[in-house]
Amino acid sequence: MEQKNSTQRLEFLLVGFSEDPGLQSIIFWLFLTMYLVTVIGNLLITLAITSDPLLHVPMYFFLSNLSLSDVCLTTTTIPKLLTNIQTRRRFVSYAACITQMHFFILFAGLENFLLTVMAYDRFVAICHPLHYTVIMNPRLCVLMVLASWAVSVLHSLLQCFMVLRLSFCSDLEIPHFFCELNQIVQLACSDTFPNDMVMYFTSVLLGGGPLAAILYSYSKIVSSIRAISSARGKYKAFSTCASHLSVVSLFYCTILGVYLSAATTHSSHPSGAASVMYSVVTPMLNPFIYSLRNRDIQRALRRLLGLQV
Repeated sequence: MEQKNSTQRLEFLLVGFSEDPGLQSIIFWLFLTMYLVTVIGNLLITLAITSDPLLHVPMYFFLSNLSLSDVCLTTTTIPKLLTNIQTRRRFVSYAACITQMHFFILFAGLENFLLTVMAYDRFVAICHPLHYTVIMNPRLCVLMVLASWAVSVLHSLLQCFMVLRLSFCSDLEIPHFFCELNQIVQLACSDTFPNDMVMYFTSVLLGGGPLAAILYSYSKIVSSIRAISSARGKYKAFSTCASHLSVVSLFYCTILGVYLSAATTHSSHPSGAASVMYSVVTPMLNPFIYSLRNRDIQRALRRLLGLQV
């Protein structure tokens, strides 16, 4: 059995969704449309927030960073998928696969931390409104975003270094449409126990920790909203965090769907379809979720597009 003599000529085969030429064409146009909608929608949100001085507040500062993260997350996977379909070549080199995996882990982790930071922002705004401007000062906001970037980069580098120590026997199939960490580790010939331990530990710490913080924040938010006497006050307080709660639910529910489908079946297609939900569909829907019921964003978008004098 050939061990890892030269990773430079090692290639992985991305199985994707279907080998049917007719379906390939449908998949290409579907993903191209979703990618363009994601990029245009999120960039419009970012430009609208940047260009409108009234939106230079913590909530929209975090939202603009989330939108940029969404663009980067989809860009790590969709262009390569579209290229593979067009060229009918599904092989990816070892270096390219590790690079894609690195950036996907980075931006998926960044999205996770930004959603947590946004939950904390809503917690302070609703539970401590009188101290909001003091607590959520510009310095703290920038530090929280920088910390999210730093932890995401370090986590991604750790996972990549753990994969680099593995040996692979030959050209291998990845039952996915991109180089997903768990799928690559499962294909290794060498001992993967340290990799599994690192993945489980970081999943609990960097996945379960932020989720617990979000749930705690919203438990306090719900308690504060229930204490408001007027129905109008309750509605106004809830409406400020409804969009974020929708995005959080969509993001975490689809990620749980990936792991549940992977645990119940050995087929690549259910896991790949579930991955599409949180890696493609969620970033595409985020601009719509945040703009449909947000008058400030709608006003900024109309002004940006020249639809409002």
